[in-house]
Amino acid sequence: MTQSLARNLLHTVFSTKDRRPFRRDISLREELHRYLGGILINHDCQPIIIGGVEDHVHILSTLSRTCQAAEMVKEVKRGSSLWLKTKSPDLRDFGWQNGYGVFSIGFSQVETVRKYIAGQAEHHHQISFQDERVAGVLLG
Repeated sequence: MTQSLARNLLHTVFSTKDRRPFRRDISLREELHRYLGGILINHDCQPIIIGGVEDHVHILSTLSRTCQAAEMVKEVKRGSSLWLKTKSPDLRDFGWQNGYGVFSIGFSQVETVRKYIAGQAEHHHQISFQDERVAGVLLG
């Protein structure tokens, strides 16, 4: 075989620093999700769906064969944090938490994870992100 091929699917989750609900403005949140997708594309990672609520983000994407998961998350968080700080004086102190969750998923799980991410607002009316994390029920 003369070429390399990899098709890895990741569900990545990270929150705002101190769980601060910076992302209340829905139009800015949607713009941020598009920006996150652009960062992924620039790293040869294909975004499938990006969603979340005021204090955290979920990303379902591929992982390029030349990119490490930790490097992808670092670049997504770094680039989006710098970008968000330019959007409003209220966001000058914006930051993402240091940690993150990254879960590999199988192709048969794509639709389930896609629906889970798309339904975040409704989902978190029923269970908080913190309770979900403690219970270990994050879809991954």
